[in-house]
Amino acid sequence: MNAAELEQLADELGIDVVGAAPAEPYEETEQHIRDRRARGLFADMRFTMAQPEVSCHPEQLLPNARTVVSAALCYYHEEPDRPPGHGRLPRYTWYDAYAELREKLDELGRRLGGAYRVLVDENQHVDREAAARSGVGFYGKNTLLITRRFGSWVVLGTLVTDRELEPTTPLALDCGSCTLCIEACPTGALDEPGTLDATKCLSYWTQSAHDPPEAYREALESQVYGCDICQDVCPWNRGIEKRRAGQPLPTNAEPHVDLVDWLASDPSELRRRYARLYVPRNDGRFLQRNARIALANEQVAT
Repeated sequence: MNAAELEQLADELGIDVVGAAPAEPYEETEQHIRDRRARGLFADMRFTMAQPEVSCHPEQLLPNARTVVSAALCYYHEEPDRPPGHGRLPRYTWYDAYAELREKLDELGRRLGGAYRVLVDENQHVDREAAARSGVGFYGKNTLLITRRFGSWVVLGTLVTDRELEPTTPLALDCGSCTLCIEACPTGALDEPGTLDATKCLSYWTQSAHDPPEAYREALESQVYGCDICQDVCPWNRGIEKRRAGQPLPTNAEPHVDLVDWLASDPSELRRRYARLYVPRNDGRFLQRNARIALANEQVAT
């Protein structure tokens, strides 16, 4: 299958961006992960960083793997006004876009034929590297994958197949001299362009089993999970934001959560309601910890 045929098939399935690359080792990415881990920049995060000997070797993820197909699905919607007493969620968690992309990639695998494996937001594969190699996007200084038409407002997934597909061309794009994300990060997590220091990242601290440092709690403001600051300021995101301005939210979207409701809920029930979020030890009390911080910040602000 050539690149044009792959793009047509992806378009039929509702995939926003697609590309293909040979199923070969990600040697530079593997070394980058090992270097960051040695410097302690991952804190206690695991995910694809825990075993780069697995996550950077797509050729080992499927017998006779020939091609990695990278796919991106845009999840951007305008944020409505936040009601008082409510906390904010990052856009990618307003609804489960990963589940939607997983279904689309599974159908893509069936249409391609042959053996395949779908990996979406999983420890075993670095989806961003497949996306960069196949021209789906490029690495930004905020470490996120930036696409040409949708900026970084995308979730990524990969299909490893034993079919040999025509490779697509990597994008000859970068951030140039722009440093807006670096300047906007309130905790300096991006001071080294292209390298995230998780020990300073607000998103990391909302997902950590350790309590956020006092110095970072005020910076979280009303955020109860994740952080979108480095995406909110990115010029590559202006296009999709303008194109989708004024569009209604999906019926299942949840941009804000009631902080008092979170605190009053049974932790196990709260965890079940937000199964799409990563929660340390699957313990809803960590979500309630974040809600207490957001509520305290709101009381200070008023």
